[in-house]
Amino acid sequence: MTDSLGWRRKFGVIAPSTNTSVQPEFDAMRPPGVTNHFGRISIPNMKLANDPDFSALMDAIRGTIMDCVDSVMSCEPDYLVMGMSAETFWDGLEGSVELEKRIEARAGVKVAMGSDACRAALRTLGPDITRIAVITPYQPVGDRQVVRFFNDCGYEVAALKGLKCESPVAIAHVSERTLRDAILELNDSSVQAIVQVGTNLAMARLAAIAEFWLDKPVIAINTATYWWALRQNGIQDKVQGFGALLEKH
Repeated sequence: MTDSLGWRRKFGVIAPSTNTSVQPEFDAMRPPGVTNHFGRISIPNMKLANDPDFSALMDAIRGTIMDCVDSVMSCEPDYLVMGMSAETFWDGLEGSVELEKRIEARAGVKVAMGSDACRAALRTLGPDITRIAVITPYQPVGDRQVVRFFNDCGYEVAALKGLKCESPVAIAHVSERTLRDAILELNDSSVQAIVQVGTNLAMARLAAIAEFWLDKPVIAINTATYWWALRQNGIQDKVQGFGALLEKH
């Protein structure tokens, strides 16, 4: 039988328990007949003052991520969406491919990951794009993994702004003004697109505004990931207010 509310698709979404941005942003992009069902990767709101702290956070996520997959799959979703991004960039393109295989094998359904989504978004918005700038909430160890992934995919990361947020919960406290300033700092005529990673940074609305004023792609990872999930499931609805990806592609 078909789900009465999710009659087109039921998305299972996994996100860290500390993340308060990805769920409202995904829900704001949800077209009729698609429903989002969140499972939480249980982690503490730990201090993130340096690279070892950030590595400890990644270990905490890895320790419970598969339990979260098992939990959310009990509602029998049609598809799985990764509402967390750092792990999807880890160990470059090869690591991303391996993670996708492990998650899909565990879940028994296909999965949308932020790393794949950003790469697909860049290809879609401009096949000539080769030089990008990146905004992250991470410590340098995480930033290096993001750069490695994009380099593996053939992109030059011309500039990167790592916000070095002090805890997982604090990522969601970053204001639109701070994010705006980061965009302006990174933008120059040689940068063909700006990409924001870190699903707890609430940047979906701001990215669309920045894209209009800068006249170049500004990709928020939550927008890219949800767009990718919809399109991979044959859902072509155009959603207003979140930039060119959802409005035109």
